[in-house]
Amino acid sequence: MVVLNVIIVVFLIVCAVAIGKIKDLIGAVILFSAYSLMMSVLWLILNTPDVAITEASIGAGVTSILFFAVISKTRRHES
Repeated sequence: MVVLNVIIVVFLIVCAVAIGKIKDLIGAVILFSAYSLMMSVLWLILNTPDVAITEASIGAGVTSILFFAVISKTRRHES
């Protein structure tokens, strides 16, 4: 179980760094969604299902939809 926790934390760190470095906004939103879903898995491993459900629904669901809606009204790439 410890190995799984380490793998998840390393994935979260890589996602966080990649979100800051990526120039494509759609890619950043997809990485943010992956980060949020992996956080919800980590919350499940830590035996906090209420926080995991909230993270999955708000973090990966609603926030991603709002980001996509805003990006559709702006330019996709950073200049």
